[in-house]
Amino acid sequence: MRTITLKIDDRISERFLWLLSHFSPDEVQILDQSDYISDDEYLRSIPGMVESIQAARLEPMEQGKRLEDLDW
Repeated sequence: MRTITLKIDDRISERFLWLLSHFSPDEVQILDQSDYISDDEYLRSIPGMVESIQAARLEPMEQGKRLEDLDW
């Protein structure tokens, strides 16, 4: 089975969901429904995120880590 993420215009969303409802649950499952927000809007919606980013900008580059030093 394949998972696809779509951004659907509000003008056709009801018709699109109607179309999906005509498939069996074995064929198509709606896993999540949410309103689209940009990455910027999402980050700004997290309490303290903007302040955290602003504070991090003030840190000296010498305190940063190189990609090779990260543990991921």
